[in-house]
Amino acid sequence: MLFQGQEWGSTRPFAYFADHKPELAKAVNEGRRKFLSQFPSAATEPAQAQVLTPHDEATFAACKLDWAERERNQGWLALHRDLLRLRHDDQAFARGDCSCIHGAVIDRDALVLRFACPTGDRLLIVNLGRDLSLGSIAEPLLAPPYRHRWRTLWSSEDPQYGGQGTGAVESDAGFSIPGQAAVVLAPEAIS
Repeated sequence: MLFQGQEWGSTRPFAYFADHKPELAKAVNEGRRKFLSQFPSAATEPAQAQVLTPHDEATFAACKLDWAERERNQGWLALHRDLLRLRHDDQAFARGDCSCIHGAVIDRDALVLRFACPTGDRLLIVNLGRDLSLGSIAEPLLAPPYRHRWRTLWSSEDPQYGGQGTGAVESDAGFSIPGQAAVVLAPEAIS
């Protein structure tokens, strides 16, 4: 689910705002601060000072989207469009069948999800750490279907999103997974 300009990386906050008569506005403001103080990170004096006043017109104005950001953040927008297209058009993802998804941790900061579907397998590898080179790894989920190898179908490191590009993730030497990235692999027949 995308919310309020998230698909283009909007920097506008989404603060709680309301338009009440002065008496109720004061009570709502106090109640909001009290409610937020249940969270340790929001209970501190500096955090409470950052809470915007719900009935202040400036709070509402600060939340309005800056549509010029959409033009400035075309890479971010392209990333979301491509992810939505992949979710809609690729049958392994479009099925919405969670029973065919299997996962494993492949390194301290990396995991793999295999979508083992009748319409074709997909691998989603998420690496939250540094570049990762895995020579031989004893993880069956990484094995391509018989007489196939993995090819990159999508990568968060695509230059159109502002990334550095992604080389072949699978090779005879093993797997090379870019750091701070996610890649989707599809099987490709070996000729």
